[in-house]
Amino acid sequence: MAESFADLIDDRSPRGIAAALARLINSGQLAPGDRLPTVRELGAELAVSPATVSAAWQALSTVGLIVSRGRSGSFVRQAAMPWLSPRMQRMAGYGEQTRIDLSRGTPDDALLPSLSPALSRLSEHATTFSYTDQPVIPALHAELKRTWPYPADAITVVDGALDGMSRALEQVVRFGDRVALEDPTFPPFFDILDSLGAVRIPVAIDEFGMLPCALAKALTSSPRAVVLQPRAHNPTGASMTEERARELARVITTSRHASDAVVIEDDHSAGISTEPDVSLGAFIPGQVLHVRSFSKTHGPDLRIAALGGPDELVNRIVSRRMLTTGWTSRMVQTILAELLTENASVNAVNEARMVYFSRQKELASALTRHGYSATLADGLNTWIPVTDERSALVQLSAAGIRVAGGTPYLASPDAGSFVRVTAGVLGDEFDFVAEALAGVAVKS
Repeated sequence: MAESFADLIDDRSPRGIAAALARLINSGQLAPGDRLPTVRELGAELAVSPATVSAAWQALSTVGLIVSRGRSGSFVRQAAMPWLSPRMQRMAGYGEQTRIDLSRGTPDDALLPSLSPALSRLSEHATTFSYTDQPVIPALHAELKRTWPYPADAITVVDGALDGMSRALEQVVRFGDRVALEDPTFPPFFDILDSLGAVRIPVAIDEFGMLPCALAKALTSSPRAVVLQPRAHNPTGASMTEERARELARVITTSRHASDAVVIEDDHSAGISTEPDVSLGAFIPGQVLHVRSFSKTHGPDLRIAALGGPDELVNRIVSRRMLTTGWTSRMVQTILAELLTENASVNAVNEARMVYFSRQKELASALTRHGYSATLADGLNTWIPVTDERSALVQLSAAGIRVAGGTPYLASPDAGSFVRVTAGVLGDEFDFVAEALAGVAVKS
């Protein structure tokens, strides 16, 4: 790089130094693997203390732009975590410590129900009488059927929401098929569709989910499937009303291009959503596969979700699973069945729902006090438009706050700049976080 850093950095604060270096990395002036000056070298060049430069380096490290290699120095980071897709790498973060981490989209561990009572009553041996038994234990099947949002023909159990969504799409979509899905949406959906060779048709959303007019336009391309999140949409926190669900179902049934389109719903936050339990299956049950996850309510590592819909589709998914994983552990099913019916765990989930709602409300109020008018989000996450995504990530990191960049969630990289904030894990410091977020947000 021909110019010195002193010529390129006007703002000599930690935030200004970090932002300037981020621009150099993003523009390619600093390439992956390039060695950066030491904190003492750059401090001397900029006439600031080494502590000031160190704070800037920490901010850049937290957002994954640089990496420290001890005495060897700090370097522009190369691609990390090669087992993840590029979108999921950008979602995952880089493990550096930060004071307030609002980037992960995971539940608050303290709000998950205790597994101890259910574990204490499990058999000492993980046995099953037959590899061809029914895939769902009777107690869990009865509870799922009782609480399902519509009378589904068949309900089975899978290994988490993404397992259910992936298996549903694999049975419905073939190479070259079009699939309509929300924009923005959960990044792994893009990756699954890309792996299947599907053509993505983005559908705009508002605070109530998919826009009927946008879906109607997308259906003219004759998509094979429609993928949506009915509640606590990730990343925006939007939830459908019954009226919106009815209208979307009407759009599908009246479209001459969607007579055989399958709607695949990811209800990943059912137990912690404060909005009504809605599904397009209540209006077009023969065209809906509904996936309901229990990770955010009862524990991500239980890896369990339910999938319900028409007999023919569900049976194809069960049959395919018998050739791979076979079934979801009946021990885990037993744990979930007890968690869904035992008073203490039911009360714990109800309490978690109210706590998450309270945290979303408090953050939205704090944002309003600091000049940004926020829509109250449902579930764990909220979605904030910012003037520049990378700059926002660096500035927030310099303040000790990590959030997720919005790019992986968008169908098009030119759709704007956003950050996703996991408000559900913010136990305090609402005003501090809101002030920092308002400082990078696009003012409404």
